[in-house]
Amino acid sequence: MKAKKVNVSGLGRLSAFCHAVIAGDFIYVSGTLGTKSNSMELVEGGTGAETTRALRNIEIILNECGASLSDLVKVNVFLADIKTFQDMNEAYLEVMGSNPPARITVGGAELARGAAVEIDVVAYKPNPD
Repeated sequence: MKAKKVNVSGLGRLSAFCHAVIAGDFIYVSGTLGTKSNSMELVEGGTGAETTRALRNIEIILNECGASLSDLVKVNVFLADIKTFQDMNEAYLEVMGSNPPARITVGGAELARGAAVEIDVVAYKPNPD
């Protein structure tokens, strides 16, 4: 099966990569920022607000791929400042609920567009073929 590149209309992205790639039963979502719809402008409110929006953007991308947040198996979170971990974690758990997937959080990252947080994920969605 050939890998399928996915881009979501109405969701901003840099031209250097696609929003996601579906490869077999796995969906790989590119690093996603907390940007406003159809824009690369970051939402206001810092790490917590950017985390919520990044996860909602990821949810939109997953939906385009035929999946949802419940299909996530691995989440990678990059923080510009590890001191904002608590803000990120609270926002993350509000979206992900009490049964989140595997995750790593890395602090001290210089992120695109001056973002406070960037998140990439891997989802597992068996193809019904």
